[in-house]
Amino acid sequence: MVVKSTLSASAVASAIRTVTHGIDKNLPVTDIAPLPNVLNASVAQPHFRTLLLGLFGSIGLTLAAVGIFGVISYSVSRRTRELGIRVALGAEPGSVLGMILRQALVLTLIGIAVGVPCALATARLITHLLFNVTPYDPVTLVLVSLVLLAVGALAGYIPAQRAMRVDPVVALRHE
Repeated sequence: MVVKSTLSASAVASAIRTVTHGIDKNLPVTDIAPLPNVLNASVAQPHFRTLLLGLFGSIGLTLAAVGIFGVISYSVSRRTRELGIRVALGAEPGSVLGMILRQALVLTLIGIAVGVPCALATARLITHLLFNVTPYDPVTLVLVSLVLLAVGALAGYIPAQRAMRVDPVVALRHE
């Protein structure tokens, strides 16, 4: 039963008990609560699950960024001599930056190309957790792919900046 009143919650509860007991003394009157409390309790568990999914997604995005950063940094450190020779032969720092960023973006695009079909294949498993979004929502898939692409570009930018600053003399003396 829902009761709308301008009285306090305790006054409404006692009035409900009085009216109910006036009809039938054997009817139990329990669980009288304000509507906002009932609504909050009804969405608490889905809200918690959504929070956890968002947290796990953020952790996954961070791991992807750290992984791309690590791979590109390692690649740049192993190619120091090559990059130094390129700069010594007249390569522009912008072309070195572009080369390293392309490498990072290719890795990111491969991850997206593998991840989107996997997400589509497993989307039906989380259908019961979604509200007002279908598991195959194209807007969400495109936005997530663009965010991953931006994170991949950012994760590749720092090693690319380092690669641009390679001193040709140091690179040629490096073993």
